[in-house]
Parts: sequence; structure tokens; C-alpha cells
Amino acid sequence: MKSNDEKLEWLEFDLLHPFNHVSHGVFLRHLDLSIVGQLPNEVHANRELVRKKVEANNLVFPHQVHGSHVERVTSKNIGRTPHADAIFTTEKNLALGVTHADCQAAIFYDPVHEAIAVVHAGWKGLANYIYARTFEAMQRDIGTQPQNHLVCISPSLAPDCAEFKNYKQELPQEFWSFQSKPNHFDLWAIAKKQLTSLGILEKNIEVAEVCTHCHPKEYFSYRREKDTARHGTIVALKG
Repeated sequence: MKSNDEKLEWLEFDLLHPFNHVSHGVFLRHLDLSIVGQLPNEVHANRELVRKKVEANNLVFPHQVHGSHVERVTSKNIGRTPHADAIFTTEKNLALGVTHADCQAAIFYDPVHEAIAVVHAGWKGLANYIYARTFEAMQRDIGTQPQNHLVCISPSLAPDCAEFKNYKQELPQEFWSFQSKPNHFDLWAIAKKQLTSLGILEKNIEVAEVCTHCHPKEYFSYRREKDTARHGTIVALKG
């Protein structure tokens, strides 16, 4: 579902609507949430807008490296920037965010343990099983179970735009059967396969299935623009 106010435009997921205390959004290209090419005060102002929109006291973005490292954010380590592509928390009024342009950004929510995560998953992240690493970290730390998880995935590259000319060198062989046409891959289907293989129920997975490359008025796209700004996907548990 698409929403907007005077300064912001964002998407919300139907799967999370029954949970009024889970505040979230995929903020579109009307607001750059990256640190690339912006002055520090511009970054701070933009991120303050989305922090207030999700009604959180604090907002944490990790330093993303297209890897598979996962970190837990608590009241004791809020002040530092995690070097990770996935972060999770059980803290209330603490927003978690990742930035992205073409990559998938996923929100994990466990309503049994009241835990949230946000994940940056480009093709490298998928190849390194970032979704599995996120679930495993949450299971290890808080005992979360796959059948309880809800997972929502942002707009990202569609199958017809996800071209990998050197896919045999770049992608695991188990991805090769997901070709939508020669050298093009269905990263959405790969993500769903990885999630359901963990035991997450298909009915509890929502993929936006909107292509960032094909909608230049609403989304940044690295493949379309190369040097580009970034969207932000944000989630918080309201206290």
C-alpha cells in the first residue's frame, strides 16, 4: 500500500497491517537516505524525517558491505554503527533501517518474541544466504521459530532486469534454474525459496514485486543510473 504526506512518500506491507505497533515503510526516491554525496546535515535531516514518521526515539542504520554478517542492536550499543547487512532488535521505540537501490530490503517480524529485523540483500547477499544468517542469529539469541516469522521484501530488480552475463562465475549453481530468460534471474523467487527452505510459511512472505529499474519516477536504480542515491526501508516496534 502506498502512502504519502507533504514531504514523504512510502510503501507499507499488507502483511504487517494487523500489527499496529509495528511501524514501517519503504521510503521512495523523494528522500535520499544514503550518506553518499550528501552533507552530514542533509543526511541527518532526511533520517530525522523518517525517524519521526515511524515514531521511534532512535534510528540505527548499519554500515553495509554486501555481506552476510548480522548484529543485534540493544540499548547498550545504540551509539555505534554496526558493520553488517542485517540488524535485529527486541527493543521498543528503536527503529532499524537499511538503504538500497535495486537490492532487496526485507523486514522480519516475530510476533511471538516481539522481535524485528531489517536486511539488505543484493545478489551477493542472496548468494551468501543473508536471510538464513538473519534467522539463525535471531533463533540463537531469542529462540525465534520459523513458523512465527513474517517477512516482507521491498521493491527491487525484477526478473527481466536482473541480468548476469557472467552468472556461472557470480551465482551459485542452485540459482541457475531460476533463469527467466537467458542470463536473467528471478531474484524474487530465489528469495522466497530461501525463506521457505528455513520453514517460514509461504503465506507469511510478502514480496512487493515492483521493479526499481522500471519505475524511475519512484525508485532509485543502480543499474539504471550507476552512481545514485538510496531508498530506506525502516521498521520499529512502538512502545
